[in-house]
Amino acid sequence: MKKSEKLYQYRKEVINVFSVLNKDKRLTFEFLGDILTPAEFDDIALRWQIVKKLSKGETHRQVAAELKLGIATVNRGARELRNKKGGFALMLKKLGN
Repeated sequence: MKKSEKLYQYRKEVINVFSVLNKDKRLTFEFLGDILTPAEFDDIALRWQIVKKLSKGETHRQVAAELKLGIATVNRGARELRNKKGGFALMLKKLGN
């Protein structure tokens, strides 16, 4: 099996894990705390804040200043958010944001 095929299988496995975690916030927190470094967990939390703030109409500069991030980091979030069929847009819609 090629490396890319293995990684595809590994990704599918992670998706299955998240499907199981779906409604259990405590288990989700514990799992993410174990699988991610504290810095990775913080990065994910900040990326989500970028998306939420941009979706509410805040400017890139406002978001960068408030979250103390570089404008390039905010621009990446904005680029992903423009995809209306992408994960960020779909999750915001599902959460009612």
